[in-house]
Amino acid sequence: MSNMFGFNPLLAIVSHIFFIGIAFYALQAMMPEKFIRKNRVFQAQLLFIMLSIFIGWGVSNFFLEISYWAGRLPFLFD
Repeated sequence: MSNMFGFNPLLAIVSHIFFIGIAFYALQAMMPEKFIRKNRVFQAQLLFIMLSIFIGWGVSNFFLEISYWAGRLPFLFD
């Protein structure tokens, strides 16, 4: 039973990193030249990193919550 307590944080960390990577990959399809001012490369990179963290964190939390509540469904019928 004590191993289960270490599994949930590990799953959350891996999920967050995975979805942040996916979000960063997906954001690369955008054309930032239309939205970012010229000679602002560092700010554009920082914005992409922050957006990917925000989007990835939200998607990861969504899937972790769905997983949590789906695991609790059997208790509804006890």
